[in-house]
Order: sequence, then C-alpha cells, then structure tokens
Amino acid sequence: MQKYNYIITGMGASGLMLVNRLISDPFFDRKKILLIDKQVKNQNDRTWCFWEQDNGDWDEIVTKKWNHIYFGSKEYSKKIEITPYQYKMIRSSDFYDLVLQKIKDTPNITVVTERLKSLYEKEGCVEVKTDQHAYLGEKVFNSIVLSDTYKNQTQYPVLNQHFVGWFVKTKQDVFDPDTATFMDFTVPQKGNTRFMYVLPTSKKEALLEYTLFSEKLLPEHEYEEEIKSYLANMGITEYDIAEKEKGCIPMTSYAFDKSNSANILHIGTAGGWTKPSTGYTFYISSKKVKQLVGFLKTKDNLSQFQKRTRFWFYDLLFLDVLHKENRIGSRLFSILFKKNDARKILKFLDEETSFLEEIKITTSLPKSRFLKALWKRVF
Repeated sequence: MQKYNYIITGMGASGLMLVNRLISDPFFDRKKILLIDKQVKNQNDRTWCFWEQDNGDWDEIVTKKWNHIYFGSKEYSKKIEITPYQYKMIRSSDFYDLVLQKIKDTPNITVVTERLKSLYEKEGCVEVKTDQHAYLGEKVFNSIVLSDTYKNQTQYPVLNQHFVGWFVKTKQDVFDPDTATFMDFTVPQKGNTRFMYVLPTSKKEALLEYTLFSEKLLPEHEYEEEIKSYLANMGITEYDIAEKEKGCIPMTSYAFDKSNSANILHIGTAGGWTKPSTGYTFYISSKKVKQLVGFLKTKDNLSQFQKRTRFWFYDLLFLDVLHKENRIGSRLFSILFKKNDARKILKFLDEETSFLEEIKITTSLPKSRFLKALWKRVF
C-alpha cells in the first residue's frame, strides 16, 4: 500500500479548506498528501453564506456582500445595519475552481476519484480503504459521514436544516440589492420552524431558499410551491429560474468528536463543525482549519485538537427546546432579534462573545422553557 503523511477524505468545503491551508504554508511543502473523493467537484452545487468583519480569507471569490440584513416575523420585523460585519455569499463553483487550481500546481498532492469505504487505525497509522484501493496515512482527516449513529441515538436531539433554493431573474426591478433577508418567518409555519431566505445580487436577480428547521423533510414540490407563493406575494409573477439547489444539514450537539483518535480527525459536518443551532458551517470550518494547521506544527495526537466549550451547551439547550416545540422557532428568533443588538447575536453565533454578553442574550429568551431543558440535562 502507498503511504502518505496526510490523507484527506472528502473534497467538500472543510476538506478543500484544509488542503488550501496546507498548500499556503511552507512548513508542509515536503508532506506527501492524498485527497480522496468519489468525484472531483466542479459544479455549483451549493451556496455558502457567512458574516465577518472587514476583509477575509475568501474575499477574492465572494459573489456579493451586504451591510444590511432583514429579519421578518409577525412579532418583529426590521431592516438592520450590521456594520462592522458584512454578510457574504460564495458560490461553490468559484470555491472549487480556486482550490483545485492550486492543487494542480502543487506536486506533493495526489488526487484520486474513489469512494471511501472504511478507516482502520493500526500500528501507529491508518489504513484507508476505498472501492478500488487501500492506502496508509500517518494522519487522516475525514469529512465524510460514515455512520448513521448520530441519527439513531436519543441522547442528543437531531433536527435538519433542509431547503430548496431558486436563483430567479425577473423582468422588473423588484429586489433590494443592499439587503439580505436573513430570516423571514412570515411564511405559514404549519407547526414547524419555517422561513424564507432571500439573497439579492441585483434588482432583478436573487436566490430564494425555502428553509425548515425540523425533523422530517418535505416532498420537493412543497418547497417549490412555497417559493412560488412568496414570489406572488411580492407581486412577482414573471420570472425565469436560472438554477436550483437543495440541501439538508444535520443540526445536533451529538459528540462526533468521540470518534476521533490519535491519527484520525473527523472534520466539517462529520466532525460536528456545523453550528448546531443554525446549521452554518462555512465560516466555523474556516476558523477551525486555521487552528488545526497551527496544531499540526506542534502536536501529534489528533484526539487532543477538539475541546468542548460552553457554546456547545448553549446550542444543546436551544435544540432541546426547539426539538420539543418545533412550532415556536419563529417566536424564539423574534425575541432574540427584538431584545438584542443584531451584531451581538452574530458575534454570539460565531462563539466570540464574553460570558457577560452571553448572559444577556440567553436570558432574553423565555426562561421557563430553557430552565426546564437545563433541569432535564443536569438531572
């Protein structure tokens, strides 16, 4: 079997972010690196959004930036300036093109299009089996979910962030290109947490995503009917659908990191890097990859990389409440945005707030529900 210093399985966001960091750091120039995925990604299969202050690592491929967001619900609606933050959008095809071109120009990296079957740690290294070959890696970074264990356990609730999105082009000027609709809960809730997400790139073009935080997925036509209805309510009846996308992101505080070992680290969604309470993954993965590359320069045991923080517990309680009463999601988010500065909420979701800031935010939510959830967790 061929042996590599590092093997990265999965060439989605976290896998390519990691290899991009390794390529950019001369410390790893002599490391022999293998990338494995069932296909090399070159399609625009998803859209990533995140917020950050000033310029960031991915600004050269950012499609659009917004200084304002809109939050809408029956209880509270407002257009909000988020400076010094900007809300940013990246199309996956631009991200793939950027990193894959760097990989082509880097001689110490090998890419194979094979399907991952298993990881097995033995004698100080890891055997990686695919549907075609077996490889040995000193360290393996896996971004492919290999087990449904997290779905079948009962200790931690699992919701899904599931959505269908349309990129639409209209004949008239109908969108506000200066404002991203962060969450619009004015759509019928039907016993769930449902909202529309609108990202205008011009007065005539926007991505609309009908999104749910719930356990069960819908038939595809139901998402699309809601998008049609939303457009009609905006007075938009003539439009073209340029592209479609859909996705499902698990929202859970399940301890994915318990599967890590000295030589195997699960990353991205497979490593629990998705923010449990929101489903956002891109920016958090970018931060964690930066930390990981620094870790690799000085430490050897990958099981020591990931540490549980108090933010994990905040997310756990929020999901406990939302899982038990999925219909109140609109109310919870409305209270958050009505009673707190939106910039503090974004800072909190990025896990960068102080403890005093967190107390103010968490105590703005309905106390009885969260105290009950806390009581059940503690006892």
